[in-house]
Amino acid sequence: MVKKQPGWALPDLKEAQKRSHHQTVIEKALFAIPPHIQMIGQGKKYYLRTYGCQANERDSETLAGILESMQFTPCSEPSEADVILLNTCAIRKNAEDKVLGELGSLKRLKSDKPDLIFAVCGCMAQEEEIVTLLLEKYRHVQLIFGTHNIHRLPELLYEVMSEGKRVVEVLSKEGEVIENLPVRRFGKHKAWVNIMYGCDKFCTYCIVPYTRGKERSRAMEDILDEVRILKEEGYKEVTLLGQNVNSYGKDAGIVGGFASLLEETAKIGIERIRFTTSHPWDFTDEMIDVIARYDNIMPFIHLPVQSGDSEILKIMGRRYTREQYLTLFHKIKERMPNCAISTDIIVGFPNESEEQFENTLSLVDECQFDNAFTFIYSPREGTPAARMADNVSLEIKQHRLARLNERWNQYAKLKNDAYLGKTVRVLVDGASKKNDQIMSGYTETNKLVNFVAKDAKAGDIVTVKITGCKTFSLDGEQCE
Repeated sequence: MVKKQPGWALPDLKEAQKRSHHQTVIEKALFAIPPHIQMIGQGKKYYLRTYGCQANERDSETLAGILESMQFTPCSEPSEADVILLNTCAIRKNAEDKVLGELGSLKRLKSDKPDLIFAVCGCMAQEEEIVTLLLEKYRHVQLIFGTHNIHRLPELLYEVMSEGKRVVEVLSKEGEVIENLPVRRFGKHKAWVNIMYGCDKFCTYCIVPYTRGKERSRAMEDILDEVRILKEEGYKEVTLLGQNVNSYGKDAGIVGGFASLLEETAKIGIERIRFTTSHPWDFTDEMIDVIARYDNIMPFIHLPVQSGDSEILKIMGRRYTREQYLTLFHKIKERMPNCAISTDIIVGFPNESEEQFENTLSLVDECQFDNAFTFIYSPREGTPAARMADNVSLEIKQHRLARLNERWNQYAKLKNDAYLGKTVRVLVDGASKKNDQIMSGYTETNKLVNFVAKDAKAGDIVTVKITGCKTFSLDGEQCE
């Protein structure tokens, strides 16, 4: 048992659950690193690994920006690093297991480099049981901090480096909005743009409202300024990020909410706009109208359903029924017939019967999603669902997952087959990972295309004729 040290701030999920009606604090002061810390990374390297969602990817861009402001340089191999920082995900147990496995395998590097610093941040750091485990079993981890205090990295890292002691600072609170943090964009043509943080939905299986805090929106003008700068810098695509973008502005009384933000972003004229993630419960008609009205808002929507059974949706705390989801789905399709829609689905939720699972399959049959992210239910400690009996056997869960994947894969292939012989506009990411003679990128409907290029380079938007269709990608040739 590790004894709590003076100065440690340990996570508390009960505190993290609390919500007040106080106005969110937006801190716009320019970020400044204290003079005695500004050069501590000179001659040193950092290795940053990111797990989980796009929000974590965007956080890692900020972490990299802060580290490089302290003169650290990035490296691609952990063996080269002086600081190893893992930005973690807590959404599912296998995500946590990956991090713990990585920490275990990298521990050997400490014997060759005693001054090597291991740090863990992100959503896993917001969980009580995980921090306890790290402190007791992973003693080579010297710095642990959470999602609310990324801006504190310089001071925390300095404390570890100068005093050689473990530092734990995890804040369990609603959170603020911290503007003007340094950033090192990982992409040159596509960029993530946070529009809000946190979540207040409290789906019974989800740990995110506890690890990310209260829903809190950035000021619209700050978001639009960021998009304008990205456009000036040559970025072709932005993705507006939030745990639930449809809730944007509700906490701050922003007139028009997310529909208004989408429209104002489109007016800036950047070539492509995407957004994620949308909760079906508050997806408005105004949003549908705006997406349909502007050609630079991409006709692709990620719309997680989680289950096709109303009773399971109720137990999940999703706030809509099967019928309400289907009404929204068809409303989107009627207004935008060419819009591609993807989804998330969980199988084996507590008490899910065979009939209820069949209801999920029939919803998939009706919607024929372009893509789906499917998961076996695993309890998250601290959530209401974790107190329910996990009474669907692993064997049944695995069988249902296999059946579900077979079903939606059929429709994904069918949707892709419809592109054969057509021309599409592709934003080029670069050479294919499997063949450097082939270029790859994504269509407006978020289809991956691998194509034979004539003169295309990363960052170009080119016309490609589709010559072959697979379940998860398309093949093509660049047109003249």
